[in-house]
Amino acid sequence: MKLTHCLIAAFAATCLLTSSVVNAESSYPTRPVNLVVPFSAGGPTDAMARILAQKLGERLGQQVVVDNRGGAGGSIAAELVARSKADGYTLFFGTTGTMAINPSLYANLRYDPVKDFAPVSLMATTMNVLVVNRQLPVKTLGDLVKLAKTKPDELTYGSAGNGSSNHLSGELFRTAAGIRINHIPYKGSAPALVDLLAGRISMMFDTIAQQTQNISAGKVTALAVTGPKRSPLLPDVPTAQQAGLDGFDVTIWYGVLAPHGTPDAIVNRLQREIGTIMATEEMKTRMQRDGAAAQSTTPAEFAALIKSDTAKWAPVVKNSGASLN
Repeated sequence: MKLTHCLIAAFAATCLLTSSVVNAESSYPTRPVNLVVPFSAGGPTDAMARILAQKLGERLGQQVVVDNRGGAGGSIAAELVARSKADGYTLFFGTTGTMAINPSLYANLRYDPVKDFAPVSLMATTMNVLVVNRQLPVKTLGDLVKLAKTKPDELTYGSAGNGSSNHLSGELFRTAAGIRINHIPYKGSAPALVDLLAGRISMMFDTIAQQTQNISAGKVTALAVTGPKRSPLLPDVPTAQQAGLDGFDVTIWYGVLAPHGTPDAIVNRLQREIGTIMATEEMKTRMQRDGAAAQSTTPAEFAALIKSDTAKWAPVVKNSGASLN
């Protein structure tokens, strides 16, 4: 008799748990959701986030509000979300930099990308393109490597600053090619590009969207893209691997995360909605126009990517000597 009572109690508890999970998913959200973006308005990360926020709000039936919290390489925003209530109403628009590079770059990082977050899904990936000023006597990546080896420490590459993706792209290139080139950090990509066009620096890695017009106008020479596949916007430009750098891959990603402890039902709902959004032809076309590729993953796949990219970038950051507090 006692066993029967235990079985009935266990069954009732299971039904109650199942009902609460269903209710948590079906009722969410009942008010606007904040999507915290780790950089200021107007930049490429902000643009990606706003595209997703609009579509996600339509799917959820509640407004998704973009909240720009720039500073410290995205660390301020990441810490804010990590300390937020895990109820699905504060989400983080994470990037390769905030989730995989900052742990090695910042000596006193006040959030843990693995322990403090519940990954939801990737949204998009993009890559950089290596461009050189027109005065440099090179036409291919192989030409550039040969020139750098004959002129050690003479060639320079600009970036948006220490620890930026274009800085670390250059650092990975330097070590992969076995060359000695000097890094020139700027306060953003725009001033670096000005000096590249003027011939004051030799090269830079920059986003494809930023460089397509300069490339088509013949203002710079594109030698390689950093991703595993060619870009539809630059079909004649080989990947760095195709140009001779085996294993070279700098893929920059954007994705959504929630604070650790957010109910699985809410995480899974968000993941399904993002997956549906990014699978539409509208979003695929829009991403391609911006030099990106629409993506979606499971939470587990996104978590695995964060861990693998953190391990990938740690030695690159260490070799670069870059360190921020």
